[in-house]
Amino acid sequence: MRDQWTEEEFKNPPAFFRGAPFWAWNNKLDAEQLTRQIHYFKEMGMGGYHIHCRVGLDTPYLGEEFMDCVSACIEEGKKEGLYTYLYDEDRWPSGAAGGIVTKQREYRSRHLLFVPEGMDKKESQNCRLLGIYRIELENGCLKSWQKTEAPVEEGGGDIWRLYLEIAEPTPWHNNQTYVDTLNGKAIEKFIQVTHEAYARRFGEEFGKAVPSIFTDEPQFVRKETLDFAGEKKALVIPYTDSFEDFYQQRFGESFLEHFPEVIWELPGGGVSAARYQYHEGLAELFASSFADTVGSWCTGHGLMLTGHMMEEPTLLSQTSALGEAMRSYRSFGLPGIDMLCDWREYTTAKQAQSAAHQYGREGVLSELYGVTNWDFDFRGHKLQGDWQAALGVTRRVHHLSWVSMEGEAKRDYPASIFYQSPWYKEYKMVEDHFARVNTAMMRGTPRVRVAVIHPVESYWLHFGPKEQTAQIRDLLEQQFKSITKWLLFGLTDFDFLAESLLAVQPVNIGKGTIAVGEMQYDVILVPGCETLRSTTLAYLESFRKAEGTVIFAGKAPEYVDARKNPAGRKLAEQCVRIPMDKIELLKALEPYREIEIRMPDGRAAGHFLYQMRQDGECRWIFIANGTKPKTQDMTQEIQYHIRLAGKWRVDICDTQTGIVRKCPATVKGGWTEFKQILDLHDSLLLHLHPVQGEYMGIQIVDDAAAGQLVRPDIHREEKLLPQPQAFYLEEPNVLLLDQCEYRFDQESWQETEEILRIDNILRERLGYPKRMEAWPQPWVTAAEKEPEHTVTLRYTVLSETKEDMIYLALEQRGEAEITWNGEAAEKKVCGWYVDECLKKIELGGVQKGRNELCITRPFGKKTNLEWSYLLGKFGVRTAGREAYLTAMPDKLLFGDYTVQGLPFYAGNLKYELAFETEEGSYAVQISKFRAPLLKVSVDGGKWQPVAYAPYEVSLGHLAAGTHRLEIISFGNRINAFGTVHSCDEIVEWSSGPNEWRTQGERYAYEYQLKRMGILKTPVIFRTD
Repeated sequence: MRDQWTEEEFKNPPAFFRGAPFWAWNNKLDAEQLTRQIHYFKEMGMGGYHIHCRVGLDTPYLGEEFMDCVSACIEEGKKEGLYTYLYDEDRWPSGAAGGIVTKQREYRSRHLLFVPEGMDKKESQNCRLLGIYRIELENGCLKSWQKTEAPVEEGGGDIWRLYLEIAEPTPWHNNQTYVDTLNGKAIEKFIQVTHEAYARRFGEEFGKAVPSIFTDEPQFVRKETLDFAGEKKALVIPYTDSFEDFYQQRFGESFLEHFPEVIWELPGGGVSAARYQYHEGLAELFASSFADTVGSWCTGHGLMLTGHMMEEPTLLSQTSALGEAMRSYRSFGLPGIDMLCDWREYTTAKQAQSAAHQYGREGVLSELYGVTNWDFDFRGHKLQGDWQAALGVTRRVHHLSWVSMEGEAKRDYPASIFYQSPWYKEYKMVEDHFARVNTAMMRGTPRVRVAVIHPVESYWLHFGPKEQTAQIRDLLEQQFKSITKWLLFGLTDFDFLAESLLAVQPVNIGKGTIAVGEMQYDVILVPGCETLRSTTLAYLESFRKAEGTVIFAGKAPEYVDARKNPAGRKLAEQCVRIPMDKIELLKALEPYREIEIRMPDGRAAGHFLYQMRQDGECRWIFIANGTKPKTQDMTQEIQYHIRLAGKWRVDICDTQTGIVRKCPATVKGGWTEFKQILDLHDSLLLHLHPVQGEYMGIQIVDDAAAGQLVRPDIHREEKLLPQPQAFYLEEPNVLLLDQCEYRFDQESWQETEEILRIDNILRERLGYPKRMEAWPQPWVTAAEKEPEHTVTLRYTVLSETKEDMIYLALEQRGEAEITWNGEAAEKKVCGWYVDECLKKIELGGVQKGRNELCITRPFGKKTNLEWSYLLGKFGVRTAGREAYLTAMPDKLLFGDYTVQGLPFYAGNLKYELAFETEEGSYAVQISKFRAPLLKVSVDGGKWQPVAYAPYEVSLGHLAAGTHRLEIISFGNRINAFGTVHSCDEIVEWSSGPNEWRTQGERYAYEYQLKRMGILKTPVIFRTD
């Protein structure tokens, strides 16, 4: 039970409620550097950090030096009041401990390989024949089969062989393999290597300074199906040595004898119980071997297990990689999700939230903001965080914060939500908002009245050849997705019931209610399930007899435990039956809905999500926009009509300011009603206090406060501000050095090419692994020989102006020989640019016309050929693939500044202008910009942020006369470090490492830059 909620805690939430990013340990670790960086997290408003080994780690994983660095960070975190969260792997997925576990063959991942005649495998220690099958198909269905020890000459059909194959080593797993996640002994070894190593050093801090350990994407080998029933191709199927015995003990028959039923459909549309049992047994063996084993150890050592599974969102994805997602959550102290590419995976979030509710967990963890690129702004951060908070996310794990940008690390799914981003000091405004939400939404208990049977087990029935099963699988997938959205956006919150968990959870049925674990529901929906477990059916029957409401949507079940049985259909006939239809579904669940949000014209709003919690006699409600706006450049202030079931006094808790305001509301007919203006990025946190009888809301006497609650739609006269008189750059301007001529050793010069392509060309020539492919961590390859070759990069810098001094920023300057216009450059460091690895040195003056920069460095397997940067007080003009130095522009107009002399500029920029006013109160609106956020100051006063719609800032009361307005447009690193040669402008995986090395029509030598700055002249208007 948490302490009494206070407005002071709401205004200044402690670290417990704050996010903790992935802190990418991706270089040669230095305790001094690490402890220094902890202060950046504090400055950004974070509550801690997850130590996460990433591409580039050059200190032996889990070794003494590594553990000493962990120790230093725990101690520094304690001094700063921050939590140190652990992570259980070198890179991902979890289980192999950076390859340490899988040096032992018995712990290596394995699978079944099913091949037709002619694709036979040679048996070896990694490949063993399990059986030979004679398969006879009729009309693409399994007519008959025979399992033999040797091929039989007589008879019809085709010969297929089934092998047990052990995974081969791969560079990604540090020249080892992934772990066998279906083998509990292998996972015990993983715990011995990883968790017990942490426990020996830091066990006394578990549950205190070290609250949890994150597991990342555990999975089994992906299940494959045939595309066409009659095709002859190899298939990979998850398996482990003990599975045949496990299957026989669980189901009383041999899996291998029935194996063909997993692959092909039965005649006449029949359902295979063996196929269902394979998927069910595999899901259970996976959950018990990995999550249960790790979770049990963590519970016993006072350490919370957090993290997320692999491929959670769809029936297909979780069937293929996990069996089902929810089953593993039973052993998580804090179930988690992974939300990449700014996707809206409502099913993923709802599955984790449901398990968290039923197991009484404090919330849900989310790894969020991954693969959103450098130009993902504060609007995106708030919207993505808000919809997840409305679906139960309380632990925010930002993806990610790099220790270093050296080498390939800078392409490890940016942005770096850390000191490398020029806006990092402003991020506290984002984190304060979510921490304030958490002070409320981590209190009390969830209020959810509707339960929905999860349909994944019906999906298993149809996991066969796509030509026969794609339609029904797509239908089940669409129903799963649609029901989730219909209910959530219909403001009828619900929890999924996983049949596997329902079978083992405490269930208590009362009159009209059913308690599952820590939750109590008033109605259960069965959404078109074709099969139900006998245990589920028994609970539904008991609930119906206890006057509970059971609703069957769509077809009634025809199977029980995947065997033909009329019991499901008979039960459905005694319950509420509705078609699989949005209107009918919401109508049937209307008695259980407790919130309503309507547009001014009476239509349901249809884009909000919410979460409600009971806190003693009070309630908390968090409401957020659950959809992506079609455009973020237009404001959308709408006065919504909000109704809440019950009689309440309503407080609005402003999560942007930490101020609590009373809301004018009316109670009538058992509902509380009020109006509230919300814009695109707004969310709403409500604190409800019970009142008796009919109730007229409080009177607001403070006009300013009233305006923030219900503002009339009035016409205002706007005036364009003048163009800026001056501008100031917070960092030097930059010329990107990404294309040059090159020479290998002392061979002839090669024509101009892009640097990363040069790197690939040389690696291919020498037989080295390309950096765009998975390769072992540096700590594993430390013993590799020194580089045997050299490469010289020759840049031609064309200048339309003369400059007295410019600087060069580059990596690994110590091993490089540098000449500028024929003169050797002194490599004395005079600072760094963006990241500490990019050291800045003086080059000297720039001559008008042609300038030449040569950089010669050793070249070997571990060499990083990277872009470099010229820095100085100059302008830059681009034309196609060419870039020219120019004089620094003397003015900057509103509009895209990349075409005004700053194409590669990546820092913050300040506009300054003067404007005339009469005496009065004024505000400014800046509605179209490409920047993480803006800040505004008038006459040298307080700086105010502009990040979210309606993009307005009050200038206060101004005297008549001339005033000075300053606007900071915060920068990002997209045009200096981003995918500036990628032609794919809408690719979802826009910041994956390979997007810097696209090919063919997806690549352009011409610069593909993003617009930056204030794109539309701001307006000023009176507010009095």
